Amino acid sequence: MPLVTRRLRDPDINPCLSESDASTRCMDENNYDRERCSTHFLKYKNCRRFWNSVMLQRRQNGVKPFMPTAAERDEILGALGKMPY
Repeated sequence: MPLVTRRLRDPDINPCLSESDASTRCMDENNYDRERCSTHFLKYKNCRRFWNSVMLQRRQNGVKPFMPTAAERDEILGALGKMPY
């Protein structure tokens, strides 16, 4: 598997892996009709926006790594009590 693909499939690097898979699966199931998958795209976009804001905040606060690991993300989502996206 190429390095880029491995990085995109790594849950510690890609916080929106499940949303990405859901939108790809929707496209496959609906013969690539984008209108039918718009909710999946919106959820993926909101996921990326949320984790990007977390990453920027951590960078400003000097916390490394900038992107929380998968375990840290589970804790963050647990503390929020619901999915923010």
